[in-house]
Amino acid sequence: MKMIATNRKAYHNYHVLDSLEAGIVLTGTEIKSIRAGRVSLGDAYVKPEGGELWLLNAHIARYEAGSYQSHVPTRPRKLLLHRKEIDSLTSQIVEKGLTLVPLKLYIKGGIAKTEIALAKGKKLYDKRESIARRDSKRKIERALKVRK
Repeated sequence: MKMIATNRKAYHNYHVLDSLEAGIVLTGTEIKSIRAGRVSLGDAYVKPEGGELWLLNAHIARYEAGSYQSHVPTRPRKLLLHRKEIDSLTSQIVEKGLTLVPLKLYIKGGIAKTEIALAKGKKLYDKRESIARRDSKRKIERALKVRK
């Protein structure tokens, strides 16, 4: 499994509740650009529409060696999941007010996959609390390294 991109912003802005793996429908120049590592998931999100899940705002850069008919970098991309998984995720989004966000994009067995997560948005005070917790953990680790 070769990791291509991670969405670090998602861990900062959301409480991740559950995650699962999904395939992505891509064109030829998109997969070449992904293999080159030219992907950004920073503003990406997943939206259910018409009984399907769509990955929106994921930026896959144009492939330089491609022709003039290359792909649009932020086009909507269909995610591949089983029907039961799509239905359960869609119902949780509607009922509980949760969000689907992509966490990682990777290549597994020659096929591009994404890890999507069911997440709940963090409030501002939750973000401050997680930052304070991370800073205190760093200080403790530094103090322990100095003693050694």
